[in-house]
Amino acid sequence: MRPLNRLAISGFILAFFAAPALAQSGPAHVDANGMPTDRSTPAEHAQTESLNRQIQDNNAAADAEYARQKAANSAEIQADQAQYQQQQRQYQNALRRNEAAQRNYQDRTRVYYALRARYARERAAYHRGVWPDRFRPWRLQSDASLAGSRVEILSGARVGTVDSVARSPSGRIDALYVVLDGGKQVWIDEADVRFDRAGRVVMTDLDRADLRAMADERL
Repeated sequence: MRPLNRLAISGFILAFFAAPALAQSGPAHVDANGMPTDRSTPAEHAQTESLNRQIQDNNAAADAEYARQKAANSAEIQADQAQYQQQQRQYQNALRRNEAAQRNYQDRTRVYYALRARYARERAAYHRGVWPDRFRPWRLQSDASLAGSRVEILSGARVGTVDSVARSPSGRIDALYVVLDGGKQVWIDEADVRFDRAGRVVMTDLDRADLRAMADERL
């Protein structure tokens, strides 16, 4: 009898210590009948759904922010492209205007040099006034910026505005292309003008009537 008692006691002790371990590794919940179950409780299920909704909301917010930033970046890129294209159009237009102005200047200069000998013959008889002493040293210099300068006769009366100049191959100014106040255009040779740098005024020793007659000269 004594060996059986020892075996029974040993089995009881093993069961006693094994029970908590089995309880810990087994299901954490019981159902309504008190039976062990792996199903979540209503509270845990609600908490899981809440976490899922929060994750979905966060994902939706992140997607919306990404879409907003993408749209903003796209709008900014489009605005930059539009501005760049406008600047390119302005540059091309300015380039074409400059090229046209250069062609116009070159054409006028060629006409002047083609007619220069004839101008010299025809204008030799024009009356020229006497330069006051203070005007004598004011000869045109090659670095003079004359476009837009007022043109006056010796009396001080204004007669026109300098449009452009004709230069020799060396860069020396040979003549001025002047738009008279009445709208006519005329070439005035360098010998018939002086330039007041301080007042930015071009003076000519020709009189108003001769300038008008010179403007009517044609090929």
